[in-house]
Amino acid sequence: MSEAHTLGLFAAAQAIREGRLRSVDLVQSCLERIAAREPHVHAWAWLDPTMAIAAAQAADRLPARGPLHGVPIAVKDIIDTVDMPTECGSPIYRGRRPDADASCVALARRSGALVLGKTVTTEFAYFAPGPTANPHRLQHTPGGSSSGSAAAVADRMVPAGFGTQTAASVTRPASFCGVTGYKSSLGEFSLAGIKPFAASFDSLGSLTRSVIDAQWLRWALLGEQHAVDAACSTTALRVGLCHTPWWDQAVPDCQQALDSVARQLSAQGASVGAADLPTHFAGLAQVHKTIMAFEAAHSLAFECDRHHDALSPQLRQLLADGMALTRDEYVAALETGAAAKREFADWRSRWDVLLAPSAVGEAPAGLGATGDPLFSRMWTLLGVPTVSLPLGRGATGLPIGVQLIGAMRGDEHLLACARWVEDHVPTTQAGLE
Repeated sequence: MSEAHTLGLFAAAQAIREGRLRSVDLVQSCLERIAAREPHVHAWAWLDPTMAIAAAQAADRLPARGPLHGVPIAVKDIIDTVDMPTECGSPIYRGRRPDADASCVALARRSGALVLGKTVTTEFAYFAPGPTANPHRLQHTPGGSSSGSAAAVADRMVPAGFGTQTAASVTRPASFCGVTGYKSSLGEFSLAGIKPFAASFDSLGSLTRSVIDAQWLRWALLGEQHAVDAACSTTALRVGLCHTPWWDQAVPDCQQALDSVARQLSAQGASVGAADLPTHFAGLAQVHKTIMAFEAAHSLAFECDRHHDALSPQLRQLLADGMALTRDEYVAALETGAAAKREFADWRSRWDVLLAPSAVGEAPAGLGATGDPLFSRMWTLLGVPTVSLPLGRGATGLPIGVQLIGAMRGDEHLLACARWVEDHVPTTQAGLE
């Protein structure tokens, strides 16, 4: 199948399981796509085509051993892989070879997945970008920090990729690249083997081409089986339209996309109402910044002390800001966040999901920055699961994502609701360059 690279994760897994597709043909198709597009997109930090083909051939000789058997996935380059370098987007770790797979990689392999390669991350999953371009328009950012995974999935180089989020590192690149970005509840998956940045917020996520792909990958990691057609009741879905305290900072295209999705959901039978957050939640973005800076400064103390000159100016400034904070300031921010989590859990219980912007708007022009994380900071602080869906398009034709927010530990319900939304609101995929 020369077009096998266009298959999503779930479709590819089913085709391999049913004998309609060989893993080697899928991997070869992905590699051909990469060969054609990677010189322009620069999504990959490490790739060994010979190794990938050999792994696929080995998979084809074995009976299916799990739900991801023979399917290639991408792994963000802050996530350890025992047989591939993990360099964290930094010259400090150039050529570093971990001694073990990260938990998520080991579990994906246990389910039969093949790690195709490592995808570009911003430096230590913070702001300094790598070389990756937005596949829809190469002069625009793909977002960060899961830049390479989002771009590779959007460009049909690989069916799915792992990402991580500490501020907006799954949601924003998903929005900018026009793919599905699932950020799990805080603590939903083990982060063993993933370079830590801010433990209060670090979460595993995925970049895929549809919600079922995100579900299938999630179930594989958890070792669970679910009915593929399980979804929310179409007559009872309660959606809270949440403009957030920063609505005036969203560009008109983003505002129009969100309100258009709300109208379409209402027309399809969902109950949609205004969800106005408590006014003091406007301060949570700053609370997130405070906690993140303090924890990052401690997580990266070695890199700061031993390799200070190898760090980007952006990261050096964050670490300096974090070290300037007192423990009392940090604890006060943690307590504010904890109180907000309790208040939010009670406040949002009247809705199945909230509907909010994924990002300020389309991907900005230029590769020197990855865009504003504003519209994800609060949700990441609250620890709740989110899904960004490509349901809008801006004035220049680039994708605009719309974000669904669920309850803490309500990942399964959120994804089922996202499936219903995806089925009832047309996606707006922009063309690739």
